[in-house]
Amino acid sequence: MTTPYVRLDKNNTAVLLVDHQAGLLSLVRDIDPDKFKNNVLALANSAKYFNLPTIMTTSFESGPNGPLVPELKEIFPDAPYIARPGQINAWDNEDFVKAVKATGKKQLIIAGVVTEVCVAFPVLSALAEGFEVFVVTDASGTFNEITRHAAWDRMSAAGAQLMTWFGAACELHRDWRNDIEGLGALFSNHIPDYRNLISSYTTLTGMK
Repeated sequence: MTTPYVRLDKNNTAVLLVDHQAGLLSLVRDIDPDKFKNNVLALANSAKYFNLPTIMTTSFESGPNGPLVPELKEIFPDAPYIARPGQINAWDNEDFVKAVKATGKKQLIIAGVVTEVCVAFPVLSALAEGFEVFVVTDASGTFNEITRHAAWDRMSAAGAQLMTWFGAACELHRDWRNDIEGLGALFSNHIPDYRNLISSYTTLTGMK
């Protein structure tokens, strides 16, 4: 059975950043730590660039999971921030679900740590409630490739779309002519090779 193409719509999308905590980030081994953190911040800056409602949540901060990555608080100082006292599945937290539903958006971009738990559980829960869910795979991390693929298979089989932060940003933007400089700056800040490309373009066009 062929699934129709459902594309991200920046007017109907919210971003959920789940458990990007200092302690949990130390568990990520399926992607280089520096690249992973860059991808997380790239997704966050994409959400800010497109003015997408963004909700952050953490699990058991007082324990070994640790505090939220501080850069995310800096990017979203006024965004809803739900520190869950113990629920492993963020969707089991009433305040988190209320914050999600209060956005009024039906499309959810979700990323987090670790992929097969902190990402997969709320993804499956949101799908069960009728949301369209897009998982940003390179801003979600886990122990190894085995657990990563198990999580990806489970979520995609349930109807989630797996994407990267770059793919999501391009789909949200739709057309370069909407804002060449802004999108170029977003990409340049997180993709070194793209910085070279944009530098070449600005030199040729004289764009400041």
